[in-house]
Amino acid sequence: MQKMVAGNGLLYPIFGFASCVAFIYLSFGDFILTNHQEHRELSFVERNGTQFMVDGRAFYINGWNSYWLMDHSVDEDRKPRVSAMLEAGAKMGLTVCRTWAFNDGGYNALQVSPGRFDERVLRALDHVIAEARQHGIRLLLSLVNNLKAYGGKTQYVNWAWEEGIGLSSSNDSFFFDPSIKRYFKHYVKTLLTRKNTITGIEYRNDPTIFAWELMNEPRCMSDPSGDTLQDWIEEMSAFVKTIDKNHLLTVGLEGFYGPKNPKRLTVNPESWASNLGSDFVRNSKAPAIDFASVHIYPDHWFPHQEFEDKLKYVSKWMLSHIEDGHYELNKPVFFTEFGLSNLNKDFQPSQRDRFYKTIFDIIYKSSKRNRAGAGALIWQLFVEGMDEFNDDFGIVPWERESTYRILTDQSCRLARIHGISPQNKYLKELCLQRQ
Repeated sequence: MQKMVAGNGLLYPIFGFASCVAFIYLSFGDFILTNHQEHRELSFVERNGTQFMVDGRAFYINGWNSYWLMDHSVDEDRKPRVSAMLEAGAKMGLTVCRTWAFNDGGYNALQVSPGRFDERVLRALDHVIAEARQHGIRLLLSLVNNLKAYGGKTQYVNWAWEEGIGLSSSNDSFFFDPSIKRYFKHYVKTLLTRKNTITGIEYRNDPTIFAWELMNEPRCMSDPSGDTLQDWIEEMSAFVKTIDKNHLLTVGLEGFYGPKNPKRLTVNPESWASNLGSDFVRNSKAPAIDFASVHIYPDHWFPHQEFEDKLKYVSKWMLSHIEDGHYELNKPVFFTEFGLSNLNKDFQPSQRDRFYKTIFDIIYKSSKRNRAGAGALIWQLFVEGMDEFNDDFGIVPWERESTYRILTDQSCRLARIHGISPQNKYLKELCLQRQ
């Protein structure tokens, strides 16, 4: 399904029932509505046990990943894509976007070298947050990458090594080298205390930010016992909380069970997953960590499995972690990345629809029961003309009507249970059309 572009604005297809919206509005009783429809001010997301809470009611999330928002905001010719993507997400009833709040070294670096920042790129991040606020979208901001993309822990280690103060050239020294930990803490403090040049609000005081993520997919394979990574998580999460007590915090885990967890044998994809230096339950139990994160990539984990078997595994994987959230952690479990590759043998777009729906159905059932499965973020969404930033998981959702429908239906299903936030000016209209 094509989306039309007019200047910097976007016109989206409106699904049927337009002529009877007024009648439905008068007779529609499933939603918790508000008399303050123009009120757009966001509230901080809080946690009560296994649930996210906003304004006193449970908040279950349908959202997405667009890691590239800050990078695009740096360049004027690409900047309109940021507003277009955030507006598109809002029009689909999505409420949280996960994106990078880091770029260490290299092109358009936010942190040029330890303690040196490019104000131009910081202003680009200001723009992302201000635009998200304007569209009623909350941001899950990741602070560093385990991978080399956009610098990551490798860049930190290289900086220390080049300055002659690094203890080791191993990438995993990021987690234990005192100099590198000081680099990272300085970065965190700079970012969290940053005053947005557009809104005038310090990041740590801005409810547009849903939560902070310590690292994208942390692994410390040099210490499969998990002790090194656990120490780092506990130290850094406590440090974040000394600066920012307003926002929730997560680790950024993939969800693998460590060598001492019995589920490593029955739920992990294969034996390699327990030797990465991470442990879902142990890491997520850190006192300053507010919620657990999990990723879902069955085709990477089981490249030779049949599609039906992958779907069965997805259900097993998700239900196991939701159970952990309820019985082991007493914290929300947020599936912050999920995707299905289009490079799979015999791939069909309809498989993605079934994959997405499997995940959404489990979140919906968890939501109906007020359980720990707190939401899911698709990896990843784009607007048109971004093929060079795509991978084998990305989609422009409105280009395929069935996919667009699945995404928006999930937004409405969750809204029917817990009500529509007044900050989302599109969601009520979208869901009224679906009755």
